[in-house]
Amino acid sequence: MRILIVDDEPLARDALTRVVAMRNDVEHYDTAGDAVEAFDKLEQDSYDVLLLDISMSELSGIALLDRLKDADLRVPAVVFITAYEEHAVTAFANHAVDCVLKPFSSERINEALDVAFQRTAAETLARLAEMLPQLQGMPVAPSSRIAIKGDGRILFIDPNDVVAVQAEGNYVLLQREAGSHLLRESISVMADKLRPYGFIRIHRSVLVNSAFVREIRPWATGEYGLMLKSGKEYTVTRTYKKNLKLIADSWIGTDVFSSQ
Repeated sequence: MRILIVDDEPLARDALTRVVAMRNDVEHYDTAGDAVEAFDKLEQDSYDVLLLDISMSELSGIALLDRLKDADLRVPAVVFITAYEEHAVTAFANHAVDCVLKPFSSERINEALDVAFQRTAAETLARLAEMLPQLQGMPVAPSSRIAIKGDGRILFIDPNDVVAVQAEGNYVLLQREAGSHLLRESISVMADKLRPYGFIRIHRSVLVNSAFVREIRPWATGEYGLMLKSGKEYTVTRTYKKNLKLIADSWIGTDVFSSQ
């Protein structure tokens, strides 16, 4: 948990710091000598719990909370620290987790922090529960690497380095810019696995990485010639020519595939 201690009395601030520093469940803590300094820290960083003095010069603890709400900043769980018992009513009216009276003991501060931490954890779980349906609906970006088995090893390669995949009997040949890999796999399975990386099927035995395509030429037979940046050319059969639309996001000045 992350804690911000706000008190304009140095002795009280030091005493609170000693208690907080002894806890194993505190990830980080800061201190502020007044509410103005505290507001600046809360603008720049996030905290789970505020140990907040109510009565301070210039700006009170209550006024600090009002300013945070007006600025639409997240308000942490608040434990008010006060020398005046009558302030307890005001503290709880402002949804404080607890209100500790001065002079305080370490045990009393720890008790208040335990309650604040439980409140913070419960609110975090509630926010996650609200977000879960949205998170489940978000697409998961594919990994930037794929794992293949070759030469008795598991190799990790960048799919962006693979130029084409060609069926070779019961195997497929992954052709990279530098080198190749022969895998015991079907071309159909490879088409499914590599589709998220921009690979399209142009022939029953060939996949190409659309990033390496330089140009397409229509042939009188109804087929197409597809040339890669390396100069290598493949035939796009009529069965798969509709996949050519996937090579580019937009087609400008041509409707060559619109009727396919």
